[in-house]
Amino acid sequence: MHKHGIAAVLVPSADPHLSEYLPAHWQARAWLSGFDGSAGTLIVTADHAGLWTDSRYFAQAEHQLAGSGVDLMKLRVAHTAEHVEWLQKHLHESDVLAIAGDTLALSTKKQLERKLADIGATLRTDLDLPGEAWLDRPALPLAPVTEHPAPYASVPRHEKLERLRAAMRKLGATHHLLSSLDDIAWLTNLRGSDVECNPVFLAHLLVQTQGRTTLFVNRAKLTDTLVAALAADGVEIADYATVTSALAELGANDSLLLDGGRIVSAIDGAIGSGVKRIEAANPTTAFKAIKNEADLEHIREVMRRDGAALVRGFRRLEQRLAAGMSMTELDVDALLYEERSAQPGFVGESFSTIAGYMANGALPHYRATPESHSTLQPRGLLLIDSGGQYLGGTTDITRVLALGPTTDEQRLDATLVLKGMIALSRARFPKGASGPQLDALARAPLWACGMDYGHGTGHGVGYFLNVHEGPHGIRAPVTGGALVPLEPGMISSIEPGLYKPGRHGIRHENLVVVIEADASEFGQFHAFETLTMCPFDRRALELGLLNPEERAWLDDYHASVRAALGPLLEDADLLWLEAHCAPLSS
Repeated sequence: MHKHGIAAVLVPSADPHLSEYLPAHWQARAWLSGFDGSAGTLIVTADHAGLWTDSRYFAQAEHQLAGSGVDLMKLRVAHTAEHVEWLQKHLHESDVLAIAGDTLALSTKKQLERKLADIGATLRTDLDLPGEAWLDRPALPLAPVTEHPAPYASVPRHEKLERLRAAMRKLGATHHLLSSLDDIAWLTNLRGSDVECNPVFLAHLLVQTQGRTTLFVNRAKLTDTLVAALAADGVEIADYATVTSALAELGANDSLLLDGGRIVSAIDGAIGSGVKRIEAANPTTAFKAIKNEADLEHIREVMRRDGAALVRGFRRLEQRLAAGMSMTELDVDALLYEERSAQPGFVGESFSTIAGYMANGALPHYRATPESHSTLQPRGLLLIDSGGQYLGGTTDITRVLALGPTTDEQRLDATLVLKGMIALSRARFPKGASGPQLDALARAPLWACGMDYGHGTGHGVGYFLNVHEGPHGIRAPVTGGALVPLEPGMISSIEPGLYKPGRHGIRHENLVVVIEADASEFGQFHAFETLTMCPFDRRALELGLLNPEERAWLDDYHASVRAALGPLLEDADLLWLEAHCAPLSS
C-alpha cells in the first residue's frame, strides 16, 4: 500500500465470476483475515483492519478474528457503519482506495466511484495488492469438465442457445457476455468441480446472434470428444485468459449485452470503446430458474432417493446413541455422506453439512471441524442442514432431531418455527406475487411471541447446479430491492429459523416448487408443491400447539413421505419411517 500510495484496500468475497463460493485462488479475504465464512468484506488502512459480515457469522467471526488485529464490524447492527459509509468517514480528499478489478462487480464500481467522489477520493482497480502479498497463492483449479447427460439434461444445448439468441435480438444485441458460472453451466449442459460443492467450472462465454459461440476455458479440462460435441453445436474453445482480447476486438457495429451486477470491472474495461453496451439481466438467469416438467420429474425422484438416505442415516444415528456409542457432529456428517453416496446418480454434497448439537445449532452457518466439535448426548436437540448433488437435481434439507428428553422451551421454539413453515407451505398467492410479499407468513408465529430470525426465508435452488440460485427468493422486503414474481417451475427453499445463542437453534427446511393453483374472478393463483420427502421429528415438537389445519398439513405431508419412501426401504428402516409418519390421531 505504501509503495503504491494507497490509503485503503478493500478485499471482497469475490472472484472474476462473482461467485458465492470461491476457488481457493480467490480466497484472499480469508487468507488475510483468517475468517473463512462465505460472506464478508475486509478493509485495510495504515492503522486499521475491519471485517464486515452479517449476523449469520458473528460468532464464527469473533472466534476466528480473536487476536488477529482485525476488528469485527457487524452489518445491520445499530451504530455500526456499513463498509462504504465507513470509508466515506475515514478517507480524505486525494486518498486512493484499491480493489482488484477482477473481484469488483461493474455495478458496485460505479456506486463506489460516486461515493468516493463526494469526498474527493478516487478508486483504483488495476492493482491486486492481496495477490502481491500472497506468495504461496493456490493455482487455478484443473478439474475436468463433463457433459450433463440426457435424459437429465432435458433440453439440448443448441435449443438453449437459440432461445438465448432470440432474447438477445429482442434487446438489440449482437453479442452477449456471460461470466456467471452457473449460467454458463446451464446454457452449455456442462458441469465441473472447480468450486467446492457447486458443479461448475471456470469459464466465460461470448454468444453471437449470428451463430458463433466462444467458450473461454482451459482446454486441458475438456476431452477431444467433448470439444467435438461442442463444435457440432457451434461452440468453439478459446483459452480462459483470452476473453479480454476477444472483447477488445469488438467494434462500432457491435452491441454487447451484459449484466452489470454479474460482470467484473476488469472484464468491462477490456471492451472496445466504440461498442454499444446494453446493460440488462442475463436472460439465462430467468430461464434456468424455471424447471420444466421433465426436470421436475427427475428432481422428485432425487428427493425420494435423498429422503430414503436420510431415513437410513437418522435411524442408524438413533441406534448408535441408544447402544451407548460415542457420536460426534463429525460422525453425523460422515454418516449422511455414506448413505447419500450409495444413491444412484449421486455426485457430491451441495454444501458442507451443518450438524449443530444444542448451542452449536444456534450458529446458522456452523461447521464442525476436527479441532472444534461437540459430542452428542442422549438429550436435547441436534440441527442437521445438509444436501446432495445428483445428476437429476440438487437437494437442501434441514431437520431438528430430539436425541432424548427436551425442555418446554425447546419444544415451544421448534413448534413456532414449524407453524411458520406450514403457513408458508400452505399459501395461495396471486400470479405476480413475489417472495418478499410472502416472507411474513413464515415469521408471524415468531413475531407474535416477540422473536424473529436474521436470515432470509427461502432461496432458489439449481438443477444439479448451485444450491443458492436467483433471481427469486423469499426474504424480508428491502428498500429498492427487486420484486421478482414467483412463477410456476421455480424451486425455493422454505426455511424459517430461531436461534438462541448458548442454548439451541431451530430451523426446518423443505424445498418447494411453484405450481398453478386455481383461478377466480380475481385472476390466476399459485401455490407450492413440497418436493422434499423426509419426516419431521415430532418428539421435538409441542403438538398441542398446532391447530387443526396445521395438524392436517403435517399428517398429509407424512402420508406423502410414507408413500414416496416406503418402497425404497425395508426392515428396520421401514419400521422407523412408519413410526415417524404415523397419523397424529393414532
